[in-house]
Amino acid sequence: MHVAIVEDDINMRKSLEIALGEYEEFKISTYKSALDALKKIDSSVDLIVTDINMPGMDGIEFIKKLDGAYDIIVITGNATLSRAIESVRLGVKDFLTKPFEIETLVEAIKRHDKIRTKVKESFEKIDSTKEENGDFIANSPELEKALTIARKAAKTDVSVLLLGESGVGKELFANYVHKNSPRSKNPFVAINMAAIPENLLESELFGYEKGAFTDAIAEKKGYFEVANGGTLFLDEIGEMPMTLQAKLLRVIQERVMVRVGGTKELIIDVRIVSATNADIKRSIKEGHFREDLYYRLNTIPIEIAPLRQRKEEILPICEVILARVTKKYGLQKRYFSEEAIESLMTYRWPGNIRELISVVERAVILSDTEAISKEDLFLESRNWFSS
Repeated sequence: MHVAIVEDDINMRKSLEIALGEYEEFKISTYKSALDALKKIDSSVDLIVTDINMPGMDGIEFIKKLDGAYDIIVITGNATLSRAIESVRLGVKDFLTKPFEIETLVEAIKRHDKIRTKVKESFEKIDSTKEENGDFIANSPELEKALTIARKAAKTDVSVLLLGESGVGKELFANYVHKNSPRSKNPFVAINMAAIPENLLESELFGYEKGAFTDAIAEKKGYFEVANGGTLFLDEIGEMPMTLQAKLLRVIQERVMVRVGGTKELIIDVRIVSATNADIKRSIKEGHFREDLYYRLNTIPIEIAPLRQRKEEILPICEVILARVTKKYGLQKRYFSEEAIESLMTYRWPGNIRELISVVERAVILSDTEAISKEDLFLESRNWFSS
C-alpha cells in the first residue's frame, strides 16, 4: 500500500517515514509541503497522511485542491472542532491529534486499507452482476418490458427471435438469454449471417470433413458443433440464403446435422437465438425466407425498442462511456455541458446505442476543455445525414 506523508516539520516527517517504513506492506513517500505534494504526487498513491498547519498552503486548502482524488488521514497539533468538522465535510477518513502513538496511525491506515479492499470487491461484484445480466448500463420501461420477456424465455429451451433496428443491442439480449438459462456454463457462439460470404456460410455453420473441397486438408467443426450444449446466436438471420434455410430447419427439427462432405449424422444440442432488423414477413411474401423456418425461429419474439424510445437510458450510458474513456486514455475529468445534454436527448439516434457510444467516445477524446460542448458531439452534421 502506497502512503504519502505531507508534513512541514522535518523531524516529524522523518520519524513517520522511519516508523511506517518498518511495515513491509507500506510503501512510503514524503513531501515537505502541500505545494510540493501537488507537483509530485501521482496515481500510485493509495492514501495521504497530511498535517493541517503548513506554510504556503495549509492542509484544508490542500485537501480541497485534491478534490476527492485520494483518501486522506489528517494529523495536527492544533485540533479545533471547526477544523475537524471541515475535514470530515471534505471526506477525510481519520483525524488524529498530535502527539499520537505510531500504532494509532498504523491502525487508521490498515482500517482504511480494509475498507478500500471491501469497496473494490463490491465494485467487482457489481461488475460481475452486470456482466451476468448482459451488461445493461441503464433501464427504461421499454427495456424492462423486453428484459422481462427475455428472463421468462431464458428458463426454457425454445427458440427466441430478437427484432429491432441495427445497434439496439440484440447481441446483448442474446447473451442475456444465454447467461440466465440452464445452458449458461456452456458456450455462447455468435455468427453474423451478413458478414460471411454465401459460399463459405454452409461450411462455417456445419463444418466440413477432410477432402470435402480443395482446401479442406483437415476436418473442421462448424459453429453448431462448437456451440453444442450451449447457445448459438444467428444474427441477421434474414440474410441467410434460401439454399441453407432448409438445412437449418432440419437441424432445428431433428437435432441432427451432417458436415459438408460427410455422411455421418451428428447429434446436436443447441439453443437457437436469432435476430434481424429486416421485415421477415415481407421477405416471406417475396419468397426470400421460408415461412416454416420463420415459425420455428419465432417461438418467442422479443421486440427491442430503438434508443429514441428509451431516452431514460441515454445519459447514464453517456456517463459510463465518459468514465471508461477518460480512465482508459488518462484524460482529465470531463462533463457534458447543458447544451450538449440537450443535443444528446433530442437527437434521434438512427444508429441507436452503437452510434451513441461512437459519438461520446469521439467527443471525450477530441474535447479541448473539461466541458464537452454541443459542437464536440458533431450531431448537426449527423442530423443532415439521418434526415
